[in-house]
Amino acid sequence: MLKNPNYTNLKEQYLFKEITDRTAAYQAAHPDQTILRLGVGDVTRPLPPVIVQAMQQAAAELGQPDTFRGYGPEEGYEWLRRTVVEQDYAPLGVRLEADEVFIGDGAGSDLGNLSELFAQDNSVAIIDPTYPAYADTSVMAGREIMFLPCLAENGFVPELPKQKTDIIYLCNPNNPTGTVLTRSQLKLWVDYARANHSIIIYDAAYESFITQPDVPHSIYEIDGAQEVAIEVKSYSKSAGFTAVRCGYTVVPKATGLQAMWLRRQCTKYNGTSYIAQRAAMATYTPEGREGIRANLEVYRTTAHSLKSGLQDIGYEVYGGIDSPYIWCRAPHGWDSWTFFDHLLQQCQVICTPGVGFGASGEGYVRFSAFSKPDVCAEALQRLKQL
Repeated sequence: MLKNPNYTNLKEQYLFKEITDRTAAYQAAHPDQTILRLGVGDVTRPLPPVIVQAMQQAAAELGQPDTFRGYGPEEGYEWLRRTVVEQDYAPLGVRLEADEVFIGDGAGSDLGNLSELFAQDNSVAIIDPTYPAYADTSVMAGREIMFLPCLAENGFVPELPKQKTDIIYLCNPNNPTGTVLTRSQLKLWVDYARANHSIIIYDAAYESFITQPDVPHSIYEIDGAQEVAIEVKSYSKSAGFTAVRCGYTVVPKATGLQAMWLRRQCTKYNGTSYIAQRAAMATYTPEGREGIRANLEVYRTTAHSLKSGLQDIGYEVYGGIDSPYIWCRAPHGWDSWTFFDHLLQQCQVICTPGVGFGASGEGYVRFSAFSKPDVCAEALQRLKQL
């Protein structure tokens, strides 16, 4: 038996595991101190009641002979896929077919699994910093990676690759910087992909936080994008489904990959649970939409308060407008982990070291507005006292 040698090229420990370990060690040594967590991107608002009721009803159906269901369609129930097309895309002027939508158990799984569609010798371009799984799954597959720096100096807008690149990962709004690509900026990437026969894997997990009119809610708002882009979306950050696990991936037929992805899913995936899909369906009801809107407004308000509070203290910060994340430059020329340890030890505030998102994240940390408003307010008070 031979192990996959590419795993030896991964970082020894995943970013968030390292944060957990350092935090646990500090807590064990200081059990009486209260740690305020502004690091992870996990939601804190409860699910709207209509979504909970939908899950309860779905669970009850599975307990009755007449309504029991076993395996569902690998690509998701048609009623949910059709609703995605009609309510998420049609209002944007985007025309899709229901069989181009694939329901999954969250964006993270599909973002990793999509790598299987491509030959090993395809080159990959990844904006830097960004969600670590893009690079990790590419490393696991043994692919050549080109990192595209997103820095304050270039407005966190990556330059197009100077050579042909086969696979491009874009995250918009970006995790971790909280910055965005406008419609005209995104069009440059679509045009590049069409000219070079590339494919864009477009992570739109934070689309629901967009407020500025010039930031597209879908890459398919750009002409020609259906020929070159796969879009991955999640109910986790919009509807609070981090514990429910449901999302969807759009693979247009024009990419030439729709049938391949269907074949992959039929072989390796037994379908998202009926309960989770009924919960997702409930997000499209008037009550579901209102509950989600109210929760998102809390996160947006918290992000605004956190960003303005950090600015008042004197930190250089970005993001926080179309995203729940605030990207903060470490003071005194410190590296990311030094600043992380300083905040943990001096004021018991947890952030996420920017270098964990890529080399261009060095010297920054990410603060998350998914924490409760009172936690963010207390964290700002502690930071002011440093």
